[in-house]
Amino acid sequence: MTELLGYVASAVIVLSLTRTSLLRLRLIGLVGAVLFAAYGFLVSALPVVLTNFVIIGLHAFFLWRAWTDEEYFTLLEVRPDSFYLQQFLDFYRSDIATFQPRFDHDPHRSTFSMFILRDMVPAGLILGSPRRGGELELELDYVTPRYRDMKAARFVFETNRDAFTSRGIGTLRATPETPEHRKYLERIGFSNDGGDAYELRLGT
Repeated sequence: MTELLGYVASAVIVLSLTRTSLLRLRLIGLVGAVLFAAYGFLVSALPVVLTNFVIIGLHAFFLWRAWTDEEYFTLLEVRPDSFYLQQFLDFYRSDIATFQPRFDHDPHRSTFSMFILRDMVPAGLILGSPRRGGELELELDYVTPRYRDMKAARFVFETNRDAFTSRGIGTLRATPETPEHRKYLERIGFSNDGGDAYELRLGT
């Protein structure tokens, strides 16, 4: 049983190193370090226990800092046919496809195009097409792996709704293409409209 714990701890550590999100890397790494510390205690390996207590402390510190540090968020509107926007989409094409495999940028259709800046670094991108009745169809709602901790989503859809309402947009609609995309929409407050689409009413 003790040996099995060691193997599980090793597997969790390896799993953490495969994460592209720093938050997930820290969280999974923390679990792995706790398991390794327990394994070291059971086999009376004091160096293993001490090393992993230090690792636990480091992970906990960086997680605490990630959740408490004040970061600057803003939105940067760009032209749908912006050269940088296209380069951004090309660079992250394969990652975007894991969540929205049918996405295909059409600059003539996407009239709502904004980058999400985090400490002035492009952390995500919102592309959408207006519909009748003050609706916006979200064609792309993407955050880069490094910043995938829901902070950008909360900034856009909770604290900065006026980016939409100031343009006469009262409802956001999105059609999830993958289970991960659906879970994300539900997590940020979208609800199923009875069909394939999800919507978020912004209010005024």
